[in-house]
Amino acid sequence: MAGLSFGALRTGKKYYLINFGDRYEFQIETITAQGDFKVKDLHTLERYFIQDLLKFGKGKDFEIRELHE
Repeated sequence: MAGLSFGALRTGKKYYLINFGDRYEFQIETITAQGDFKVKDLHTLERYFIQDLLKFGKGKDFEIRELHE
């Protein structure tokens, strides 16, 4: 696993996640008591949880990085 750990993610910051060849760009809105992250997609403005992106596992290319604009 490359990039940032889940413990380094902060509310209000923008990140991108790569998993199984797909790239997701999002902003973290809240962190739940269970340790999940509610995020807002920066392109579609859809809201979802990080675990929704990981429900099929982590690929060999899994990576989380801060998005610098």
